[in-house]
Amino acid sequence: MRAEPSGEERTRGAEVAYEAIAPYYDDFTAHHDYELWIGNLLPELERHGLRGDRLLDVACGTGKSFIPMLRRGWRVSANDISPAMVELAREKVGEEVELTVADMRELPTFGEFDFVTCLDDAINYLLSGEELEQALRGMRRNLAPHGLLLFDINAILVYRTFFSEEIVVERGGRRLVWRGRPNPDPSPGTIGEASFEVLPAAGEGEEPLLAPEIHRQRHFPEAEVLERMERAGLECLDVFGHGDDAVLRQPLREEAHSKAVYIARPA
Repeated sequence: MRAEPSGEERTRGAEVAYEAIAPYYDDFTAHHDYELWIGNLLPELERHGLRGDRLLDVACGTGKSFIPMLRRGWRVSANDISPAMVELAREKVGEEVELTVADMRELPTFGEFDFVTCLDDAINYLLSGEELEQALRGMRRNLAPHGLLLFDINAILVYRTFFSEEIVVERGGRRLVWRGRPNPDPSPGTIGEASFEVLPAAGEGEEPLLAPEIHRQRHFPEAEVLERMERAGLECLDVFGHGDDAVLRQPLREEAHSKAVYIARPA
């Protein structure tokens, strides 16, 4: 297992990485079907009593995670650690969404929301159990008494595949290159590393448009997540696993599913 980063790497790692990747994020993640994903999740959330119309989306990125709910008539507030990502989200939705720059480890209390989300592995950029608990406490403070929290975490499978692979996406005359750094011991709780860089299209030179930027993520086993949720004042209602098809399955199987999905409410 790699040693956990400390100091500046821990404090600003996700902010630095996403400030760099922001102009290329939507191209690199063009295959992420949030409409399908949210559509599959809503019946489970409604089964647990989802109601109201106020959503807080934590680590919203360029807005892809909250736009499906905005289309469904929800009033949305959202935040991200990266000012560049927030500005890109604002370009999409204008003043329709209240957008803020915020670190989920020090999440302000924005109000009482019927629904709080934190999607697409943002939590994995937290590099310790203590940071996870801090983030969950902040989300708990923003929940109405009847509110529901939905978040996802990469399963161990991701650190044995995606974080060990090279993936190249060619779009807009650019090559977006993700290079995983294989970990000889990708065990539960591991920290995965990869670099992301942007190069001109093939045949147009090799001078990087974006020099390699390091992405570090920590895997959080289910038992650790449940313990931190309880400490943060949350009651876990359901845990699901899913793969690229976004079909929710139980029980969560870390070696077979790419994501673990948690639904919770205030304890």
